[in-house]
Parts: sequence; C-alpha cells; structure tokens
Amino acid sequence: MLYFWLKWVHILSATLLFGTGLGIAFFLWMAHRRGEPAHIAATARTVVIADACFTAPAVVVQLATGIWLARLLGLPLSHGWIAAALVLFVLVGACWIPVLFLQARARDLAAQAATAGTPLPPAYHRVMRWWFWLGWPAFTSVLLIFWLMVAKPVVG
Repeated sequence: MLYFWLKWVHILSATLLFGTGLGIAFFLWMAHRRGEPAHIAATARTVVIADACFTAPAVVVQLATGIWLARLLGLPLSHGWIAAALVLFVLVGACWIPVLFLQARARDLAAQAATAGTPLPPAYHRVMRWWFWLGWPAFTSVLLIFWLMVAKPVVG
C-alpha cells in the first residue's frame, strides 16, 4: 500500500511540476511579447510566487518520492533509466535555478521601467533571452524524464 501512495504522490508532483512550469513559461512569455512594463512586472511577480509555492515544493517531492520508490523496488539509483532520469533532473535544476533569478530580475527591471514611464531597458531583453534559452533544455529534459518513467528502457 505504501508503494501505491508514493507512486500516486510522485505522479501528482510530476504533473504539478510540468503543468506549473509550462503555465509559468506561457504567461511570462505572453506578457513579454506584449511589451508593456507594468503588465510584465505584474505577471513576473505572480510567476515568482508560483515558482516558490508550487514548483519548488514539487521538485523536492519528486526527488524524495522517486528515491523512495526506487528503494522500495530494490533498484539502485545507478540503475539504467533511473540514473538517466536523475542526470536529466540535475540538468533541469541547472537550468531552473538561474531562471528563478532571471524571472525576479525581469520583474524588477520591468517594474522600474513602469514606475519611470520608460521603455524596457536592454538589460531586460538580455535577461529574457537567457530565460527563454534556458527553458528549452529544461522543458525537453522533463519530457524525457516522463518518457523514462513510463517506458523504463534498458539504458547503458
């Protein structure tokens, strides 16, 4: 019964992690495309809160339940698809952690522009370019992790 509940929590947190990440990316990108500093600042404020409330806890739950499930099944973390998923998980984190700071910086730069009544500064556009390009390897890696969890292929 413990395995069932852990697996349910693991799947639920994976869904929350993927859905929140995709939603955050969509809403911040749409605000960015609109180009209005006040709108971007408001959206980025919400995005930063959503990452703290939903994404960060889901990351912790994913790792904890994944390791616990592997242990319950008697599989070492070095086992093929589990090891591959963990490598991808680390890659996602290596992209996501800078994105957290980039989102906060974009929020601050947009808020400053809105308050001053000026256009978005070049620094804002640099931040958003980094944010955009860091999102792709993270998103692709999450899709691959889902595939690994479902297919459980023999790897390496």
